[in-house]
Amino acid sequence: MPHIRILRHYIHTPYLVMSLIEGLLILLSAYLGHFTRFGEFPNVAEQFGPASSFALILIIAMSAMGVYAARVREGYIGMMLRTAVAIFLLGTAAVAILSYVFPQLGMARGVLLFSTFEAFLLLAFWRWATGKLLSEDALKRRVLILGSGPRARNIARRMRRRSDRRAFVLAGFVNHGGEDLVSDHGARVFSIEGSLLDYCIENKIDEIVVASDERRVDRDPQHGLPLEDLLKCRIAGVEICDVQNFIEREACKIDVDLLQPAWMVFSDGFVSSTWREFNKRSFDLFASLLLLIVIWPVMLFTALAIWVSGRMKEPVLYKQERVGLNGESFNVLKFRSMRTDAEIDGKARWAVQNDPRVTRIGAIIRKTRIDELPQLFNVFKGDMSFVGPRPERPTFVTELAEKIPYYDQRHRVKPGITGWAQLCYPYGASEDDAKEKLQYDLYYLKNQSILLDMIILLQTIEVVLVGDGAR
Repeated sequence: MPHIRILRHYIHTPYLVMSLIEGLLILLSAYLGHFTRFGEFPNVAEQFGPASSFALILIIAMSAMGVYAARVREGYIGMMLRTAVAIFLLGTAAVAILSYVFPQLGMARGVLLFSTFEAFLLLAFWRWATGKLLSEDALKRRVLILGSGPRARNIARRMRRRSDRRAFVLAGFVNHGGEDLVSDHGARVFSIEGSLLDYCIENKIDEIVVASDERRVDRDPQHGLPLEDLLKCRIAGVEICDVQNFIEREACKIDVDLLQPAWMVFSDGFVSSTWREFNKRSFDLFASLLLLIVIWPVMLFTALAIWVSGRMKEPVLYKQERVGLNGESFNVLKFRSMRTDAEIDGKARWAVQNDPRVTRIGAIIRKTRIDELPQLFNVFKGDMSFVGPRPERPTFVTELAEKIPYYDQRHRVKPGITGWAQLCYPYGASEDDAKEKLQYDLYYLKNQSILLDMIILLQTIEVVLVGDGAR
């Protein structure tokens, strides 16, 4: 089973297993740290509270830094660099705070020092050893794509890189009489002469993705959907999946080009409830108030820096009209990061890479996302949430809604300071970027839950520290 679905969100099973094993290694390192410091092993039961808290915090910190996804994207070195930041920066800081608030769960400074270094060494050796002994493909399922036309092209075009195929090996695309639009993307295309079931057995196919453009069965058997063959494969244990569900599961987004109203109506998502809205609003109120209390010195220092750089004449904050829940407009608050004449002609413009309108202070606060902090007042007021689609300006919304299907659906939830699209896709500054980000927004809209919100908030830490997506 390549994925486990918890509260409608797909989690890659090997990542989950890996985190559980590494949690045990970190737990062991907490005991080893005590032995290194004092020369004797502690009582297992007495030390279990601090050790398990230490392990849980480091696992959460590594997840926040995208460690497990980095194994695919950046390899061993990238994964260990992120692990170092997670353990020595985020982890130790969180353990120190926990020790102050709950002394019974705390660790002595010497024990914490040795435990963190030994945890890092244990993880480094474990990952190196498993990387040498286990093939990445051995943990993946073999997938066969039925079709090679427009619907199949979406897979060939969007899942070319190794990092896009974290949970599967692509056996190829089956052309059964239609056009070939996937070869140009480096895909392997072939025809099956005999039985589809025999081919799956001989080539150890675990799953067939139906991406055929001809969905009718009563047409020429050579060109129509081979329903009888698919049924035989399904009974024999081969999983059958629709292309839209496959892309949702593997890429954690919903392909707008393939989206049909009927699929949305009969899917198991796109639902909300009064209980979820109450929980989310309660969290927004509590967290925004707590953060305002904690980070007001940062906000005050930022305000002073902007005020001084503007010769004490230019505004520190700026308001801008954005589109929120159900298409209603509100004024979003931000620290001013652009010149006051950025849109002197009154025409709205997309932000671009190395935007010349950005001030020197603005470049820093944009990179660190400090410019977003005043939006905490929007969250407290109820115009925004911590997690949701990025709020856009009315001019852009009107233009994009006319060109991109289903764009207005993103306004079915409150906009957020951070969101799934902001994590999964770089800063958007064009119609094509807006379309790509919409696909992640639709995934969030379909599968929204407290778990997905927590994952987004955790991984936003990586964005803040690394600076991905800021412009």
